[in-house]
Amino acid sequence: MIKKILTASMLFVTVGLAEEYTQANRVLDMQKMAQAMQDIQSGFFYNNIDIVKAGVSDLKSTIVKIRPTSSEMNTTDIYEKWMLNSSKMTNRTQKRIEKYTDEIIEHFQNGDAKFALNIYNRVSAECMKCHTSLRKW
Repeated sequence: MIKKILTASMLFVTVGLAEEYTQANRVLDMQKMAQAMQDIQSGFFYNNIDIVKAGVSDLKSTIVKIRPTSSEMNTTDIYEKWMLNSSKMTNRTQKRIEKYTDEIIEHFQNGDAKFALNIYNRVSAECMKCHTSLRKW
């Protein structure tokens, strides 16, 4: 019985301390991803794999944080609810970007900078696809 009470208490504390994902969080994450893309590009220009790897690492660690905000999840607006149902597309986009960034490092390390740049362009296209489809930019 005491075990159940302790477990329930820990669960409530954990849920209570969980950080709410806000629009401000999303803006910061988008800025981090934009900076990561610039870092990857700088790594290409300076022919520096370490800069490319740092940009890829930042991009991969940030893209997994992107999700609907709390206010979006609690909306009653039908159009916004429809947009939130596009989370499958967002997940596919995240997975593609993670795959592409691994390929960028692989090809750049192997001396195929032109192909790495083509893959970088695919990442950029994935970013824009999300912005134009979900964010209506």
